[in-house]
Amino acid sequence: MSVTTVDAKSETEYESEYDAVVIGGGAAGLNGALMLARSRRSVLVIDSGTPRNAPAEGVHGLLGQEGVPPTELLRRGREEVRGYGGRIVSGEVTDAVPADPTAEGDPRFAVTLADGALLRARRLLVATGLRDVLPDVPGLARHWGHSVVHCPYCHGWEVRDEPIGILAVGPASVHHALLFRQLTDDLVYFTRGTELDEDTRARFAARAIRVVDTPVASVESTDGGGIEGGAIEGVRLTDGRTVPRRVIAVATTMRARTDGLDGLKLPTEDLPGGMGRHFATGPAGATSVPGVWVAGNATDPAAQVGASAAAGALAGAHINADLATADTSAALAATLLS
Repeated sequence: MSVTTVDAKSETEYESEYDAVVIGGGAAGLNGALMLARSRRSVLVIDSGTPRNAPAEGVHGLLGQEGVPPTELLRRGREEVRGYGGRIVSGEVTDAVPADPTAEGDPRFAVTLADGALLRARRLLVATGLRDVLPDVPGLARHWGHSVVHCPYCHGWEVRDEPIGILAVGPASVHHALLFRQLTDDLVYFTRGTELDEDTRARFAARAIRVVDTPVASVESTDGGGIEGGAIEGVRLTDGRTVPRRVIAVATTMRARTDGLDGLKLPTEDLPGGMGRHFATGPAGATSVPGVWVAGNATDPAAQVGASAAAGALAGAHINADLATADTSAALAATLLS
């Protein structure tokens, strides 16, 4: 069975078994694959082609790569992995399950893709990332990644000095507001029914953060709310008033992408304040399932690109070390049987 590579340059045949299969082709997955490929491991990256930062114009806070478009960063990463013999394919995982281990007890896994291909792996690196879930406010989602932002470190400089509105979703939004206040003198906090105690209101007042308790009806656009084009005009309230804003900042609910991974029975845990759910991991992304590591936003939702890439590299190194130990145990067992 053949499959077109993610950049559609050529076709490559699946091998019967890989040292490692990496599920996810973002920064964490590619850097993990790079470490493994440089260690002369056979590695296959499965890339669904839906990176979290796809709407962003550039990657920020990454030393030496400041402002590089996300697509360009990933293109370079794929070339680097392929340069050491790693393989990258477009696809979606529909099922990943433990398979029968070796006689020495070394783990094995079976991974099925949407096209029906069956892959076998000695180790798995899950780097599926997460999904950002926005509040259900009419007119909000269409500006996501442009005039609707969530991270002051990823997008803050680009929206500096603009009239910014914070759409509160819970306690985390208070800290969110203080971070965005560093970027603009014109900040409005829309409580949206969330609690805001008097001490916090006093702190906001001291920083000239205006608080609006009237419920939010929608986010209005300059084009009247069409599907494409236009900019944010303001936040319309239920009493009919519109508070002029150019940028909306909102803390999203972050949920690790788990599609096709139920069979691995990886443990997950909730984020504080109801802000989402992620895979639970230990040092270097190791999980309680032998042979499976998780790296990047799937386990650390707050990680930016650099941190995700570093986590992938660390996980890749630990996977290689684990494989080296298993190789030695298998060689010793073969020697004793000969």
